[in-house]
Amino acid sequence: MEYFKPQADTSISWYQVNHKGKGGKTTGKSVLCFGFPLSIFFIVINEFCERFSYYGMKAVLTLYFSRFLHWEDNFATAIYHTFVALCYLTPILGAIIADSWLGKFRTILYLSIVYAIGQAVLSVGSINDLTDHNQDGFPDAIAVNIALSVVGLILIALGTGGIKPCVSAFGGDQFEDDQEKQRGTFFSLFYLSINAGSLLSTLITPTIRASQCGIHSKQECYPLAFGVPAILMAVALVVFVIGSKMYKKVKPQGNVMLEVFKCVRFAIRNKFRHRSRGHPKREHWLDWASEKYDKRLIAQIKMVLRVLFLYIPLPMFWAVFDQQGSRWTLQATAMNGDFGFQIQPDQMQIVNPILIVVMVPVVNSVVYPLIKKCKLNFTPLKKMTVGMFLGSMAFVAAALVQVQIDRSNPVFPAAGQAQIKLINLGAVPATVQFQPQLQTVNLTPKEETGYMTFETSKLQSLDIISANQNKTEHLELQEGQRYTLAFKWVPMDINYTWIEDNVTSKPTDGRSLVRFINNFSFTVNVTMDDMVFGELDPLSVTNYTVIPNPGWSYTIRASTPQYTCTVGSKEFGYGGVYTISLDDCVEKKLIITHFEDIAPNTVHMAWQIPQYFLLTCAEVLFSVTGLEFSYSQAPSNMKSVLQAGWLLTVAVGNIIVLIVAGVSAIQQQWAEYVLFAALLLVVCIIFAIMASFYTYIDPNEIEAQFSKEEKEEDKKDQDSNEKKTETDSRL
Repeated sequence: MEYFKPQADTSISWYQVNHKGKGGKTTGKSVLCFGFPLSIFFIVINEFCERFSYYGMKAVLTLYFSRFLHWEDNFATAIYHTFVALCYLTPILGAIIADSWLGKFRTILYLSIVYAIGQAVLSVGSINDLTDHNQDGFPDAIAVNIALSVVGLILIALGTGGIKPCVSAFGGDQFEDDQEKQRGTFFSLFYLSINAGSLLSTLITPTIRASQCGIHSKQECYPLAFGVPAILMAVALVVFVIGSKMYKKVKPQGNVMLEVFKCVRFAIRNKFRHRSRGHPKREHWLDWASEKYDKRLIAQIKMVLRVLFLYIPLPMFWAVFDQQGSRWTLQATAMNGDFGFQIQPDQMQIVNPILIVVMVPVVNSVVYPLIKKCKLNFTPLKKMTVGMFLGSMAFVAAALVQVQIDRSNPVFPAAGQAQIKLINLGAVPATVQFQPQLQTVNLTPKEETGYMTFETSKLQSLDIISANQNKTEHLELQEGQRYTLAFKWVPMDINYTWIEDNVTSKPTDGRSLVRFINNFSFTVNVTMDDMVFGELDPLSVTNYTVIPNPGWSYTIRASTPQYTCTVGSKEFGYGGVYTISLDDCVEKKLIITHFEDIAPNTVHMAWQIPQYFLLTCAEVLFSVTGLEFSYSQAPSNMKSVLQAGWLLTVAVGNIIVLIVAGVSAIQQQWAEYVLFAALLLVVCIIFAIMASFYTYIDPNEIEAQFSKEEKEEDKKDQDSNEKKTETDSRL
């Protein structure tokens, strides 16, 4: 969420940091409404719709990669962070384009069109039926969906990043110099619209995504989950265009970042050209630019570089922070989201914005004043250091949660092993002996065992003994396979079925699987709501089928030409795998038995709240304080350079994640969490050492000193000119 999140939409706007005091030419008439320019209401509505569009799309993106495109978790994480990195690189380009060529209005307009097209392309690319010509529920040409999705995401990154530095500044341009109070109120409304859009979209779009839609087959509704943000972006564009005649449009006046870059480049080249011993050394390498650039600009750049030097360790914090939308969302898919109502894995991200809204005022009005009363020197750099430490602890908490998830996961057979599960469908007890004399298992009626592991080279046969009947089955098991042996005693015999279970891992998408076994002595037709399993002969088994909404109760029907029996199922747990035995029919009520092949997710999503709490505390201390400190240490006309540097640290942080996800050989997710926690802790220590050597300055005093010197020089020049004029007149 972007409540006081300068890295995303600059709580200290680009207007304030880069345009204050500039008297550029403007176009457009200002129409007032309640003392405010009417145009700002179009800008606020535009921002709400755009933020809804961006965060709504971003909330479901990781699950779209893993569930729809079926990308492996590491690859899905890498692509997600590539997209986020691009979103934080393009604002620099957008600011340069707006300030140097197109102006803010046309930059917002043109890139919003690109943005809306990207959202539409992504929505179309997520349509399952687009290439599903054989109507089997799977795209026949997934490459088409991937290509459209990638093109859409690139356009979205260009659009959202390009307009990011322009919209708030464009809103600031609408006010006159004597409307400081109204301008401040506007920025409050502006960021309220950001928060409202991001909060609502993070809540709504995962719910839409979890619904079922499709022409040939019903699946998770990604087209609508991406389509709604696309519609909101189109609305944002229309609203922005409607207000076009009311906007005050400041002409482009050049971008200070380009000037800084040119000055630094000239200094480096000049120093390199004069590297021989014959040239005297200068106090600072930037002083080599003094031949072309004035002393004030060089001094301002020196102040900026001192702050940018402190930015070097910062990407590691963003590498941790931005994994809320990737690794933590994937972690939530393996957890139980039952809060009395079902929370989707991608909805857990909403914890961060809710905590931000609560914590920022609490920290500012309660925590910091208490620290001040205790006479503790809690400087901005110390706040950032504590924030990095808390970010590290958040990933320690995530690792502990992951350990609990891993412990609850089933153990599958390794090389040279197979697993067997027994189900006694009969009405009398039974005993199963694994030969040669490996294990003996006693089962009561309607009882099941867990999966038992055997060495395939040792297990040769098994004996089923029930009611003085004995049945021997010689075995040839495949390595790494799971089997289910379902049996029942019938008069003078034992009937059984040997089932090869084709589930090799716990369902990773939070869905559940179910299959049916016919325990009647005749054939029945089986359905569960609108899912048709077909005719089942006695002791035959259906294939596993995905349960669309495990938290729901379904009506199970077993029918013959003569009658139909029904029963409501109990709720299926998320991530579970079930076998349901159809046992009997009493007065048209179906008697069934649930068997649990794989336990559902048992670790509750609420256990993620501590890690979100720690990371939100880290954000308040690190992110909010970071730019406030940076801006306090740089001249007013250089703040946009710091904004660009800050955005660059976010981009680099996401690049770190995609590198780790792409090349890491770590197999256990908890170990990767510990790795990131350790890296951030090390960086935290490095940053603390760097901060201890930093000397705080007051740029205003330095600026005032330069102004005083310039006035003195101007006065000297004026006096000199006057004397020269007087001398000339005498001659």
